[in-house]
Amino acid sequence: MTAIDELAQLGTSTWLDDLSRDRLQSGNLQEIIGTKSIVGVTTNPAIFASAMSQGTAYDEDIAKLKAAGAQADAAVYSLAVADVRDACDVFADIYRASNGQDGRVSIEVDPRLSEDAAATLAQARELWSTVDRPNLMIKIPATTGSLPAIADALADGISVNVTLIFSVARYEDVIATFKHGIKRAAENGHDVSTIHSVASFFVSRLDTEVDRRLEEIGSAEALALRGKSGVANAQRAYGVFLEQFGEDSGLPAGANPQRPLWASTGVKNPDYPSTLYVTELAGPHTVNTMPEKTIDAVLAEGGLHGDTLTGSQSGAEDILAAVAAAGIDFAEVFAVLEQEGVDKFVAAWQELLESIQARLS
Repeated sequence: MTAIDELAQLGTSTWLDDLSRDRLQSGNLQEIIGTKSIVGVTTNPAIFASAMSQGTAYDEDIAKLKAAGAQADAAVYSLAVADVRDACDVFADIYRASNGQDGRVSIEVDPRLSEDAAATLAQARELWSTVDRPNLMIKIPATTGSLPAIADALADGISVNVTLIFSVARYEDVIATFKHGIKRAAENGHDVSTIHSVASFFVSRLDTEVDRRLEEIGSAEALALRGKSGVANAQRAYGVFLEQFGEDSGLPAGANPQRPLWASTGVKNPDYPSTLYVTELAGPHTVNTMPEKTIDAVLAEGGLHGDTLTGSQSGAEDILAAVAAAGIDFAEVFAVLEQEGVDKFVAAWQELLESIQARLS
């Protein structure tokens, strides 16, 4: 029984926030499923940019794409789709054993489309049909421009990982969008029991931004509040999850609740415990997607102390109120983080396109 197994018993599924062809071809992904108890994988543009720019695993396919006259956009998605499809096959047994809850692999739409709902939906549909695996999840950002695409994708029977959520207010919008989409899916004749969704709440990035502002304020009270906002904000969101997906959820018969997923859980500040965003966010009906370094820290250090989500909302509200009273404008922080999140993924995607285009040329 490892700490990751204990986490699963508390109700938190551990997914790996990384994927590469080297992991697939070497058998590493299959190995860490067995040795580290991971039950899913998430990807993003930065992960693929790192994977495709290193080693020689993609050389043969890039040579074929070059011979076929492929452009960079098509080439990148061809390479990414192949990796994600293979990863879906690796996780197929877990997918079946968990009735579709886990064994999931996520691939993200082009981040440059985040404010274009029609283009986002078109690409979501294309990726869903091209990968052609039931345990796929399409990642769509929770920007205001993309929310309609999330509802439309769900209505089509597509499982969706809603990403880049920072504020509870936006999370409430995401839940409303999910409920609307899953209701339409039922009306469209889809078996809603096969549709799964997660809402990816970014944790460490909030602490990074809030801590910077607290340090600028510089008072003893402000400095004492560093490293507390990320966990408290996620715990507040979990309270919303419990309220929205209880007995009166309004979901169609057989529909699955949209689980909260804790993302950005690698600790950015070395002064904080390396497992901070795991041990303090453990509880029923959740997912934690972690870089392998964080998974290894959990396995080595443990430190779990039960369900730290259920009943945590009162304390979380007190912390967030204290941070706001110290001078932090959370609305401004959330707006900055959402735009930065999109910009970082766009930059990573653009860098990847330029790198692949250079090799194709």
